[in-house]
Amino acid sequence: MERQKIINRNYFKLILISFIVGLCGALLAFSLKKLTEFFEKYLFNAVSNYSIAIILFPTIGITAIYFLRKYVFKNRKNKGITEIYKTLDQRKDHLPLFKIPSHYINGFLTVIFGGSTGVEVSTVVATATIGNLAYKKNLIAKIYKRELICAGVTAGVAILFCSPLAGWLFAMEVIARKISKTLVIACTSSALVSYLFIYFFDNRPLLLYTVVDWNWNAIPFFIVLSLLAAILAVYFTLLVTRIKGLFATITNNFIRVNLGALIVGLLIYFFPSLYGDSYDALREILHESITTPNISILFLLIIAILKPLAASLTLGAGGDGGVFAPSIVSGAFLGLFIAFIGNNYFGANLIPLNFALVGAAATLSASLFAPLTSLVLICNLLPNGYLLFVPILLGSIISYLFSKKLLPYNVYSYDFYLTTK
Repeated sequence: MERQKIINRNYFKLILISFIVGLCGALLAFSLKKLTEFFEKYLFNAVSNYSIAIILFPTIGITAIYFLRKYVFKNRKNKGITEIYKTLDQRKDHLPLFKIPSHYINGFLTVIFGGSTGVEVSTVVATATIGNLAYKKNLIAKIYKRELICAGVTAGVAILFCSPLAGWLFAMEVIARKISKTLVIACTSSALVSYLFIYFFDNRPLLLYTVVDWNWNAIPFFIVLSLLAAILAVYFTLLVTRIKGLFATITNNFIRVNLGALIVGLLIYFFPSLYGDSYDALREILHESITTPNISILFLLIIAILKPLAASLTLGAGGDGGVFAPSIVSGAFLGLFIAFIGNNYFGANLIPLNFALVGAAATLSASLFAPLTSLVLICNLLPNGYLLFVPILLGSIISYLFSKKLLPYNVYSYDFYLTTK
């Protein structure tokens, strides 16, 4: 009886602290999301009158990160999600307090100056650090480190995509990589706080379009899209590993920082849709695809291919970010490409919006190795996205399984995160 009381007391403490961690994570993610959205749009519009100056923008952001890392953060590098894995698996403190301002500021600077990635991974590591900080305060039993870190991650992803369930699944599927009673308690507590935060402060989805319907005749095209999305994700994965490896061999800091950033700037100069996380560009192209049938098919393919390249160069040069935004955007453009190919050459009468969403989910699933997270996250990108539950589920699973066949056996799991993300 006494033992059960102790267990129940620990559960109550876990719920309470997970609430607090979730609230702090929600505030951090919300502020980073809104600040980045505002300044990314402001700077892009400001430089559009001096278009050639945009070539230097990524250099400004990544150079600022280099000097901050050297003089403010004492040459302590950010290594993305690998920091969380090391903390969990080696039971050491790989998430010191400085990771919060470091990832927050670096992610912000990378994206607002055009670095072709998003703030998602920066948010994930920063919110995980909040959970780790709560653990270090000895407010709860030492066995709950994983739980509190996952509670922070749940809130971060939930706020970024206005989806507590996506945050919950990401924490379980990608971070914890297992499920237990205490993990469910911690992540659910955090998800509930995130739900309330979203309800009162930020319930606007990323896309404001409406899914009308989908046709079973489109299934063969969805399958083709899913297979191509897996190839796109593998291409992205290998680009990140190769380009990061290449840049690591450059000993001259000036060359390393500026080489990748200037190439990204040049890509943005010719294709402004690659600027920052590219969510605004995706909204514009989706609007265009709905209102006109004359969109350039070649342009869609080029952006689908170049977005992973620009993201890889951004990360190789020292930018802070990950695969969320590039995967979503490149996958959506690939989906639009397949839809217009089907309509223009096969008379298939496909709905471009549907294919953009399935392409985004399939590419994200193969990049994160997380089909359930991708399914829920993409369904929540617009008000009635769950009408596409079946094709998005199909796309997520097919691309995930096919990408595992394509990648070297030791790349598609934990080992890949340790080296890239």
